[in-house]
Amino acid sequence: MQAAAARARRVLASPAASGLPGILWAPRLGSASGAEGALLLHLYGVPSSASSPHHARGFSSCFAPQSPGNLIFPTMASQWLCEKSVHYQMATAHFSTEASEVDHPTAHVTEAVEEMYQKMLKSVEAETMPPNAWLWSMISSCSNKEDIKLLFQILQKLRVFRLSNLRINANFNDHLCMKVTEACARVGTLDYGLKALWKHNVYGITPTIGSAHYLLQHAKELNDTKLMESIMQVLRRNSLPLQPGTADIVFSICYNADRWDLLSKYADRFVKAGVKLHRTAFDIWMEFAAKVGDSQSIWNINSLRGKSVKHYTLATGFACAKGSLLDRKPENAAAMIKLLYKHLPDQKKPFVQDELQKLIAEWPTEVVKRQKKDDRKAMEEALIKDIPTMISCLTKSGLDIPVDLDKLTPQLQAA
Repeated sequence: MQAAAARARRVLASPAASGLPGILWAPRLGSASGAEGALLLHLYGVPSSASSPHHARGFSSCFAPQSPGNLIFPTMASQWLCEKSVHYQMATAHFSTEASEVDHPTAHVTEAVEEMYQKMLKSVEAETMPPNAWLWSMISSCSNKEDIKLLFQILQKLRVFRLSNLRINANFNDHLCMKVTEACARVGTLDYGLKALWKHNVYGITPTIGSAHYLLQHAKELNDTKLMESIMQVLRRNSLPLQPGTADIVFSICYNADRWDLLSKYADRFVKAGVKLHRTAFDIWMEFAAKVGDSQSIWNINSLRGKSVKHYTLATGFACAKGSLLDRKPENAAAMIKLLYKHLPDQKKPFVQDELQKLIAEWPTEVVKRQKKDDRKAMEEALIKDIPTMISCLTKSGLDIPVDLDKLTPQLQAA
């Protein structure tokens, strides 16, 4: 019996066993010994007769061609194997159809894209590298998701062709990869855009931080923090180096979406990565800290800012003034504004009055409403007292900037 089982397994593993079992197996089953025939059908899934204790003998006799009375079992086996064959062919046809649809998707594909795809496909099949102009034309013509799918398919085929026929191991140049990412963002197929950021991909695309910036800018236009987080996650997984420009975009997305928690999270990541932040990033970061009333963060960020940026901007200077007011130090706030006014370029000095009026009329309302309910009343009373004191200190120091203090109390009462 063990020898028969071994022979059966060899039959199953043979080339003849693949393909259409209903056709190829019938002769083998007809010529097999009784034990082998029974075992083959058992291995292939045909249930044995439960009513007969001598089912092996029954299977042996059912394959005896000289016995007309034993044609029931062969008929059943033949029908069952044919049925298996039909299922196999249906499955094969299904996968073939899928492959055909992938290779030649026509639904909703732009005519110009389809034309370029077919031209490049024929060129590759003829074992000649298609001109670069065709690929550039296809990229610029993409206008929907089906176009992008087709673009990535031809990129994969070109990648294989370059490797197998031209022995070129290098990916496509960075500029092409940037254009592919731009096309993905333009069409709105961000899932494919993220694929362009993977270090190991089958498309020959080299991920660059410039491509990531383009996708981040798209997330900024959509005010989409989830997309931003997805992009940042892909950057991290693929070890793409963070740049100061990356922080500029990420910080602005977090600020526009009013997500102090996200900004704090990514700011920490940028700092730990040793990224030298731009002045713009510090402006957004410190202004947001003042907006939420986090004076400790203001001083920590300002300390970090002082290591890379020499002069204050309107945003960072007034953030420090607000930090002093939050700490109940109006004299320090006045000194900060005076120092800022002194070092600002002449063309920037007129904006100090606007920022000071915003500090009086807008900021107190914003910062108070962000506090816990139990703390709002105390902060409101402190600001109503300390902001006029700050203005008085400014005037005494020689910096007389006309502002409307009457807007302070009504705004706070509205909060």
